[in-house]
Amino acid sequence: MAKIFERSLLLRLGLAMATITALAFLGMLSSVFIAETTQGVASAVNQAGSLRMQSYRIATDLVYAGDMDPEAYWRTTEALVREFESRLDSPRLVSVIPDDPEHKLNAAYRLVSRKWERLIKPILNVYVGVVAPTPHPGWAEGLHGDISAELADATRGNIRARYLNLVDGFVAEIDRLVGLLEEDAENKIQRLRLFQVVSLFLTVVVVVVTMYLMHTDVLLPLRDLLACAEQLRRGDLSARTRYESADELGRLGRAFNVMAQDLSRMYAGLEELVRRKTRDLERSNRSLELLYITSKRLGEPPLTEASFRAVLEDLETLAEVGPGSICLRDHADDSRAFRLTTTRADGADALCTWPDCALCLGDGTTHTVDVPGADGRRQRLLSLPIGDQEQRYGALLVELPAGDDLQPWQKRLLTTVAGHIGAALTTRQRLHESRRLALYEERGVIARELHDSLAQSLSYLKIQVSRLDMALRQQDDGAVAREVVTELREGVSSAYRQLRELLTTFRLKMDGRGLSQALEETVAEFGGRGAVAIELENRLQGVQLSPNEEIHVLQLVREALSNVSRHAEATRARVSLEADAGGRITVVVEDNGRGIPPRPQRRHHYGLAIMEERARSLGGEIRMLPAPGGGTRVELVFKPGRDMDRFHNLHT
Repeated sequence: MAKIFERSLLLRLGLAMATITALAFLGMLSSVFIAETTQGVASAVNQAGSLRMQSYRIATDLVYAGDMDPEAYWRTTEALVREFESRLDSPRLVSVIPDDPEHKLNAAYRLVSRKWERLIKPILNVYVGVVAPTPHPGWAEGLHGDISAELADATRGNIRARYLNLVDGFVAEIDRLVGLLEEDAENKIQRLRLFQVVSLFLTVVVVVVTMYLMHTDVLLPLRDLLACAEQLRRGDLSARTRYESADELGRLGRAFNVMAQDLSRMYAGLEELVRRKTRDLERSNRSLELLYITSKRLGEPPLTEASFRAVLEDLETLAEVGPGSICLRDHADDSRAFRLTTTRADGADALCTWPDCALCLGDGTTHTVDVPGADGRRQRLLSLPIGDQEQRYGALLVELPAGDDLQPWQKRLLTTVAGHIGAALTTRQRLHESRRLALYEERGVIARELHDSLAQSLSYLKIQVSRLDMALRQQDDGAVAREVVTELREGVSSAYRQLRELLTTFRLKMDGRGLSQALEETVAEFGGRGAVAIELENRLQGVQLSPNEEIHVLQLVREALSNVSRHAEATRARVSLEADAGGRITVVVEDNGRGIPPRPQRRHHYGLAIMEERARSLGGEIRMLPAPGGGTRVELVFKPGRDMDRFHNLHT
């Protein structure tokens, strides 16, 4: 049981509160009990006191009997006797008399009753019988023999004197009964007072003990726990409570100490974790910085040996590795490689295994190579493949410190840098290839333009030269020869004009605005040649054309404007370009001139034929129609992209 009280603070406090409550309840209960037991004592004391008064009234009545009428005197005396007897037997007095015969209050009451029955009442009965107007034998009933005989022979004076002699002793017994009643009441009140004092004392003791327990077992542990919690709030994880008893607060104190200890360990672990994360973050920042610098260096043209050497120097500084080298495969022999660049001071000649390059290149995977160093010791190299997609270019060789391996983040960083180098080499190769293809495309465009214009004019001139040769051999009158010479002169002029236009076209700059700028320059050129006002409406914003398509459209517009300026006799012309919802492009050149003849002369005039050939090259259709209101309308309709597809298929 003691262990249960020791382990439960709530039980101890509950017991103390229950004890205080019980003491208070007992005090109230005792007050109620004493009040119940003392109820009627005052009435009994008054009743007993009235007996004393009634005895003296009877004595007074006996002394002053001569001044009263006998009948009234008799009746008064009889009433006083009966009243005394009723007062003696009154429940107000009898109810407070204990039932215990040994009790002195019971003995005092019985003594008063015996004296009344045996001494006082018989005398009064005799006296009343003597003074009664008629005899009343009943008053003498119950008298003892000696007393009755004595009273029968006595006179009234003797009876009165006898009563007066007995009444003082009788009243003394009544006084003693009253005193005992008062003493009993006082004893009960004293017991109540004593019980109340004891209850109050015990209550005070229990309250003091409870307050002491509250102070020692509740307030002090709580104050210590609050102080420790405040220390924890300020970051002091060394706070520990001294209270670790078996009760609730003690268990709470132990739990607090365990929690503080766990927090201290967790905080220490978190500090170490923060340090590790900080180191990782610093490494990540260095890695990101290295990757950014690498991408920047490898993305800035031109890509030279110095660019790759700078990448190796950055790798050596930021990745915390040894000197490195970049070896690329020989296109003629995949088993051999050449060193593109290195950061070793001796040029890496002492570590190079050439011509046995397969040792460093490996099978295209990351591996470690042991090679003899300059001082005779073995040097470990980490070989990382340099490639992009399916293309393998060579290997990135990094020297490893003796006895130490690279950390995973260093290997990942080196692998990423090697991938960037491979991507840069692929980009450079694709750039060279695109430049080569652009050169081929430009050459093809020039050849096509020469074939479509100048070559046909030269073929025509060649035919005319053959005619002239035949005419000279036939030795006719010279008319045919002169006609041929005239046509030759016109053909040479046409060829010279076409050559000049080709040169002008090839000199047009296709900068960031592309076709738009070339069209503006063309309109300005033809508009400045004569009195033709040319208007340009270009609504191809957002439509991308290939270089070949742009040249075809530009040449077609130039050819149409050339016909307008030379043959149409027009004052106004309009060039418009627009695209519909389906992606088809419409190019229109119209003027207000004399219009196209029903059967145009095509002899040594190849403009229309060249325009039709260009339309077919674009995969479109060209139409020459009369313009509304007079003049000519040249309309080209095509869908971009087909010419580029044919060009791509041709080169692939």
